[in-house]
Amino acid sequence: MKVDRTVLKSLALFERMTDADLDAMLEHATPRRIAQGDAVFEQGASAKSFFLLLHGRLKVTQVTHDGQQIIVRMVHPGDLFGFAMALRRQDYPGTATAAAESLILGWPTDMWSRFVEQNPRLAVTAMQTIGQRLEEAHTRIREMSTEEVEKRVAHAVLRLSKQAGKAMGTAIKIDFPISRQDIAEMTGTTLHTVSRILSAWEGKGIVVGGRQKLTVTDPQRLLKLAEGKSD
Repeated sequence: MKVDRTVLKSLALFERMTDADLDAMLEHATPRRIAQGDAVFEQGASAKSFFLLLHGRLKVTQVTHDGQQIIVRMVHPGDLFGFAMALRRQDYPGTATAAAESLILGWPTDMWSRFVEQNPRLAVTAMQTIGQRLEEAHTRIREMSTEEVEKRVAHAVLRLSKQAGKAMGTAIKIDFPISRQDIAEMTGTTLHTVSRILSAWEGKGIVVGGRQKLTVTDPQRLLKLAEGKSD
């Protein structure tokens, strides 16, 4: 399977690169299709490659010391992921699993330094990505430490609708399979609690659920819940 350079050129990360530089990157890239539910890499495995998501969605999970699984981030098209070398790690800190059928490009980890030297924009983007992850992680830690569960769930659903939402009139459909268990792992709560909250929201016309589907039908009311205003 060959990936045309125009695919990379359409991504903000690569839009300023020359065709020659893009061809050089693609020469060393390995395309892979990842079926829904399959892992790109596992937590603790040796970080032999770093990746770019071209199509689909991935979720990155970590298992804590007490055995609890949490979702630490979602990976969206155009995102770099698995670049452990930039974090000064030799292993992957989490497991990347396809939330929907996905297409990725992979490069050997030892090529990261060469790419960064030849394309400083990659280094800048990597730092921005790390900064965004830290900011989101701090926000989620603050939410889990200080906010009630319903507000945490509202924030999580709003983030998903912003990052992966498809407008359908005034509603916003999250455009990849998302389960109530996924939301529980994003917010540090239980499946039972998330199910109770989403069922109540469905009854009020705030969201519409289904089997691994979620549509926010009233974003303004959901925003009010996230802000702690009574519905």
